[in-house]
Amino acid sequence: MDRILATHTGSLIRPPELLAFLAAKERGQDVDEAAYQSALKDAVNDVVRRQVEAGIDVPDDGEMGKASWITYLYERVSGLEVRQIELEGGTMYPPSRDRQAFPGAYAAMDALENASVNESNAAASTDMPNEQAAAEGQGVAWVCTGPLTYDRAAIDRDIANFKAALEGQDVVDAFMPVVAPASAYWLQNEHYAGEEEFMFALADALREEYHAIVDAGLLVQVDDAVMMHEADTMMSRGQSWDDYRRWADLRVRALNHALEGLPEDRVRYHVCWGSWHGPHAFDPELKDVVDLILAVNAGTYVMEQANARHEHEWRVWEEVPLPEGKKLIPGVVTHHTNVVEHPELVAQRLVRLAGVVGRENVLAGTDCGFAQGAFIERVHPEIQWAKLEALAEGAKLASRQLWGAKAAV
Repeated sequence: MDRILATHTGSLIRPPELLAFLAAKERGQDVDEAAYQSALKDAVNDVVRRQVEAGIDVPDDGEMGKASWITYLYERVSGLEVRQIELEGGTMYPPSRDRQAFPGAYAAMDALENASVNESNAAASTDMPNEQAAAEGQGVAWVCTGPLTYDRAAIDRDIANFKAALEGQDVVDAFMPVVAPASAYWLQNEHYAGEEEFMFALADALREEYHAIVDAGLLVQVDDAVMMHEADTMMSRGQSWDDYRRWADLRVRALNHALEGLPEDRVRYHVCWGSWHGPHAFDPELKDVVDLILAVNAGTYVMEQANARHEHEWRVWEEVPLPEGKKLIPGVVTHHTNVVEHPELVAQRLVRLAGVVGRENVLAGTDCGFAQGAFIERVHPEIQWAKLEALAEGAKLASRQLWGAKAAV
């Protein structure tokens, strides 16, 4: 194709009508199931239409059927029970050297995030959902107490809603995000004999979801933020880089087990360093983890390149050859700021990377989702759509620079 396609990383802001149902479900309340399913279908139809109108060539369903990009999985897998836990550091977020170095900043950010959650729930006319509403200093963990088995009902519903919404829309392809084994966070094992057995059992469950999406003719995007930021977490607890590499190696092997049998060109692997608006001063550098990323059997790698901590890392590809047949989706707009990127800047980011890895190997993307979960928005909805429009316009500008008059824009 003689142009750079526009896409993003998946999670988009949910409408208030849907949030009301999701919040009630989080609290364990009964809801009008027919009304919920109708609201969900309407939300998927709307979010697909809005993406196409913004100029996105490869859209997704916005993760409308999920309350969280991680914990949705626990609603689809048996063998788990929920327990209340004491929060480490008083937050659901993992500990890190970043938190240790900037305690005042993180205290302020945690307060702001809690206020944002309350505001989102107020807009949905609900109380705070369970995973956010535990008593002060307490949170929720999911514990594996029996064999992990996957229930396809929710993914089959989400696929059906998404494919129905795509009918009649002018798109090049479409994807659905899923969680990676490494990012199945707040999940503890009390059933399997050891960590490796547990991780591969989790991979077997996820394998069903991954294959269902690809079998439906869609791209599967595996989201794996924890793979990156766990390095900082482990070292904040006094563990070593070698400890982290062993932890990560097992999870890459488990992910490849889950992906086994899927065509690599139907798999996207998304890594980021965590979507929260923190300093990120202790993020591992791309050059130190790029081998882990490339070890995943995916055809396309999606990663941050637009925020101030990681933008310089496009130059890593000058030293690390992109394997033959692989593609990159750099973030060219970011969720880390409310500033809407200028399309010319978007184009510059794309053109310079294309000059290193080849214009045919680059798509335009976002650093991460604009909603970490249904109840945590990273920007205002108006800004979300403006950023996606800037992304699409920048991809057109870059295409004209890279292909000239032949650009198919």
